[in-house]
Amino acid sequence: MDHFNSIIGHSPAFESLLRSAKVVASTDVTVLIKGETGTGKEVLAHAIQKESPRADKPFITLNCAALPEGLVESELFGHKKGAFTGAVSNKQGLLQAADGGTLFLDEINSLPLAIQAKLLRFLESGECLSVGDIKPYKVNVRVIAATNTNLAKLIESGDFRQDLFFRLNVVPLEIPNLKQRSEDIDSLVKHFFSMFSDEHGIKQPKLSRQSLKKLRTYAWPGNIRELRNLCERLSILLPGMLIEPENLPMEFNCQLDTANNGQSDFTLPELGLKLDTLEASMIQQALSRTKGNRSKSARLLGISRDTLLYRIQKHGLSTH
Repeated sequence: MDHFNSIIGHSPAFESLLRSAKVVASTDVTVLIKGETGTGKEVLAHAIQKESPRADKPFITLNCAALPEGLVESELFGHKKGAFTGAVSNKQGLLQAADGGTLFLDEINSLPLAIQAKLLRFLESGECLSVGDIKPYKVNVRVIAATNTNLAKLIESGDFRQDLFFRLNVVPLEIPNLKQRSEDIDSLVKHFFSMFSDEHGIKQPKLSRQSLKKLRTYAWPGNIRELRNLCERLSILLPGMLIEPENLPMEFNCQLDTANNGQSDFTLPELGLKLDTLEASMIQQALSRTKGNRSKSARLLGISRDTLLYRIQKHGLSTH
């Protein structure tokens, strides 16, 4: 089974990434995966491991930002009994647990400087030192690191070691964000709808053309993770239905076209306009289009229902 085939994406940028990842997987080289939050860095790391000679060995994950600074060293390298308060027995580190396999260090940018030095020593020599021990041990572990931060800026500020960066950045793989691969959204939506249909035992919904267009032009600050969550919400709330734009959350219906330096498609007329008149007209059009449905009208206008009610009263508009 080719584990890269299970990763959804056919855009040129994403296919180029997967080709590089396949080449890297067959080697034992250290990899640094770069990408925004939610782009699927751990999914890619897992695919690399599954297609590597270490496929049948452990794949251990550590989120470097999830642990207090005082616990990261013990978690990675282990500790001896009595090394610190609470160390009531010897503890194996994740590097020992991953011996022969792969260690995935997510959010490597959050690794404390003191631990960065120990990690660098391991990458250069294969040696580790448990907290409270004086005798190092050796393990055979491939390291795949990931970051959602520009490490060059952290190096400039003194928060990340340049020598560690060079050691990790042997083969960099950068995952494009979802906005950069919008042509993959249709395939991803179908995949998630199918997955949640099986998981929850419900009929799959379907996106209308207008809704798909909304999704393709959305900024996706949360990337694949945000899309996945949206698909699960729609699957549960609207099973088997055709999803129209008014069924989408408000943020999908109040977007501006930012292609021209953040400017919207609307251009102020040379002679100006009456803003109150324009606002009243837009509200009346929304109410007409939704046959007076205030909730749907609010979504069309990108405002809350309470704000819409206030502005209807302000302009003395009829909702019938």
